[in-house]
Amino acid sequence: IEQLGSIENLTLRTKQVEKPKANEVLVKVRAVSLQFRDYVMAIGGYPRESVPDLVPCSDMAGEVVSVGEDVKDWKVGDRVSANFSLEHFHGDLSRAAIATQLGGTVHGVLTEYRTFPQNSLVAIPAHLSYEEASTLPCAGLTAYNALNGSVPVKAGDYVLVLGTGGVSIFGLQLAVAAGAVVIATSSSDEKLKIASKLGAKHVINYKTHPNWEEEVLRITNGEGVDHVLEVGGQGTLVKSVEAARLGGHVHLIGFVSKDSGEAGDLVLKTVLRTTNLHGIQIGSVAQFVNLNRLLEANPDITRPYIDRVFPFEAAKEAYRYLESQAHVGKVVIKVVED
Repeated sequence: IEQLGSIENLTLRTKQVEKPKANEVLVKVRAVSLQFRDYVMAIGGYPRESVPDLVPCSDMAGEVVSVGEDVKDWKVGDRVSANFSLEHFHGDLSRAAIATQLGGTVHGVLTEYRTFPQNSLVAIPAHLSYEEASTLPCAGLTAYNALNGSVPVKAGDYVLVLGTGGVSIFGLQLAVAAGAVVIATSSSDEKLKIASKLGAKHVINYKTHPNWEEEVLRITNGEGVDHVLEVGGQGTLVKSVEAARLGGHVHLIGFVSKDSGEAGDLVLKTVLRTTNLHGIQIGSVAQFVNLNRLLEANPDITRPYIDRVFPFEAAKEAYRYLESQAHVGKVVIKVVED
């Protein structure tokens, strides 16, 4: 991206393929999935600085084509993904790890080849295609971190997912795999049909039910849900708090809502409902490994849902489609043909 501010500033460039350093791995990028963050970054709306002439995007899957002389854990031909924060290995996020976030503080993955530190990579599940695996580093891992973090979801819990974007669909699938009861919202009945097919027990059209938090309470017999995957931001947060049970968990993930309504008496409602607000910023390499183990144990329920796949040369079209919010699940760019 020559200059942040518009999707139209995405430009194809050619450069020499880098040789991996002693502890690095050179990966042939096969597929890249788009995040809402990628769009916000491109239009200049992301709150963190980025490197000049940014190579965008953070989520990829690819094939190892070369390794440095000190690399022991990877070999040519291995199928891998890189963690969103290259140096977030385990535990809490650190400032040092934030400085290594792909497609922002460091160059991203929308490129045919890229080198990665060897300990930032994870093996992708054997049953997934490169396109499917490319959806895991942000959307999959964020949902996993929310539902399997400090207070893991358990069978019988109620989980509310807002919308049918990448994180929400992954959250739906992971919650179903855990035996939870999922409530999904959307403004589209067609999208809600897909959510139901993926395992949502209850669906709510928030255009038909603008006070959707009341419908959530009705479904849960007045109790509220155990977990909310809150991707809307300021426009939906108060309703999410009201939809959670006493002592419930609202996982703050995104800000995609076009409703800019005031947060109002959020503090009072949070205190009165003893709600736990949990900010989520993707996850660690260790969590990524655990996510993949969960996917391998539940391959059918958790298979990534891809809406559309675009060729590398049509990256701008992929961004525009993401911007439209017409998709369900993930939008993917196929970088290299098989």
